[in-house]
Amino acid sequence: MHLHARPSTFKHAATLRAQMTPAEIVLWEHLRERRMEGIRFRRQHPFSRYVGDFYAHSLKLTIEADGAYHDHPTQQIYDADRTENLNQRRIHVIRFSNHDILHNLQAVLDTIRNKIIELQKSKNKKA
Repeated sequence: MHLHARPSTFKHAATLRAQMTPAEIVLWEHLRERRMEGIRFRRQHPFSRYVGDFYAHSLKLTIEADGAYHDHPTQQIYDADRTENLNQRRIHVIRFSNHDILHNLQAVLDTIRNKIIELQKSKNKKA
């Protein structure tokens, strides 16, 4: 699901994959190769005009690793708009600061695991 992403968004996603932050690298080691509850995640996945850091299509779940610039009020407005836009398309968004990923990794992984389990249960109820 790319939500009609433009070629420029795909190009931007490829650039981001090649330039992952230290926090993204750490988190990717726990998400790649179905290491988290057997769910396949993609790195830097295009959605419309956005690029999600990590995306699990089977659950419509994107995980964002937010650097310090996400603390800026203008960026917070953009992030809220982006999250709302994705939520309207039934894509779940969870965000973690880079600081939490690097210094509270187990809590981050537990939160992701709990969200996966919640979404799997919800998905099974609908089936």
